[in-house]
Amino acid sequence: MRLAAGPAELTVEPENGCRIGSLRIGGTEVLRQGERYGCFPMVPWCGRIEHGRFRNGGTVHRMPVNAPPHAIHGTGRDLHWRTARSGPREAVFTYELADPAAPWPYPGRVTQLVELAEDGGSLTLTMGVETVADSFPAQAGWHPWFLRNLGEGGADARESGADVREGGADERQGGADVRIDFVPEWQEERGDDHLPTGRRITPKPGPWDDCFGMPHGVDVTLTWPGRLELRVTSRAEWVVIYDEQEAAVCVEPQSGPPNGLNTLPRLVTPIDPLEISTTWSWRSLA
Repeated sequence: MRLAAGPAELTVEPENGCRIGSLRIGGTEVLRQGERYGCFPMVPWCGRIEHGRFRNGGTVHRMPVNAPPHAIHGTGRDLHWRTARSGPREAVFTYELADPAAPWPYPGRVTQLVELAEDGGSLTLTMGVETVADSFPAQAGWHPWFLRNLGEGGADARESGADVREGGADERQGGADVRIDFVPEWQEERGDDHLPTGRRITPKPGPWDDCFGMPHGVDVTLTWPGRLELRVTSRAEWVVIYDEQEAAVCVEPQSGPPNGLNTLPRLVTPIDPLEISTTWSWRSLA
């Protein structure tokens, strides 16, 4: 499905986990291409669940271990979502948590709204998780794969040793690598098992596969020097930054930290659904 407004156009793939398969701004692709890339929703949990197990009250549930020894990134990215409504620049998609292809133990519904601003200067993604019966812990967020380099010859460059506040950019043939700028209040210490240990530490330079706390809301700016500036914002208070691959970097706003179903559960109840939104806004630097 194609949505467009002003200089922006995107494709949504409801049959492939309702991911954004492409986002082109002024004709320039900003997302890594491929069946498992683009930008996919993480729901009903984000990141890893320790050994695929979480507890709701006295009941322990087990999710498929798809990133041994843990379960990762939820079930929504693997399902076919239903298109509930669509227009030239916005669309709404849903899936049932009790979908037989999704091994989630509680019935409910997930809804995602994808909306380009009328002037094509921003994209807003909104997701809701609701129950139709019992309460359950849940998380939601997004996992975008932004191209590290927008010019030919630069996609294989890998940023290393970047300062948390000022980022870092290596000049490559075809352009400079993206710079990541953000000011978190803390970093979740990551254990050898890739899960937060529960300790909050002073943010360290990258490369990262780490969760950061931003209690006043996620605010991360990606800058491709001389090309494009893209700002990721959300009222969510957690963001995972992943930049250990050569081709892309990830800025993942989410409603809780990795393994949060166990360490910081947020209950979805019949009168209190989980809602989260993120906006990407951009401007040309050319």
